[in-house]
Amino acid sequence: MRERLFPRAYQTVAAARDFVCETLDAWELPGRRDDLVLCVSELAANALRYGVPRGRSYRVRLLNFGCCLRVEVHDSGPGRSRILGRPLGTGLRIVEAVSDEWGVLPRSPGKVVWAEFHADE
Repeated sequence: MRERLFPRAYQTVAAARDFVCETLDAWELPGRRDDLVLCVSELAANALRYGVPRGRSYRVRLLNFGCCLRVEVHDSGPGRSRILGRPLGTGLRIVEAVSDEWGVLPRSPGKVVWAEFHADE
């Protein structure tokens, strides 16, 4: 597992993408790189937009289960991330489309939005 805390600033989305790339390089796992980077970008942007109150940070965590990789974005804001019928709500639709599974878990305070990517066979 690797994780990093990012301050509440939109400039950190690029740093979150870089963190994913660095981790995949360290783990020597190039497969599904583009999908993972795209998902962390969407999840981090959503956390900043909806889930990180002023003065708080968000956490990006990567877990390697061997059979799959999981990216998690932890925030401390209220509510649950979900796909809404609004045209502007495309971020989670992208996550749903490129990941093998995704979901939301409660935490106190806030939530964890995660996406899993099965290992290439």
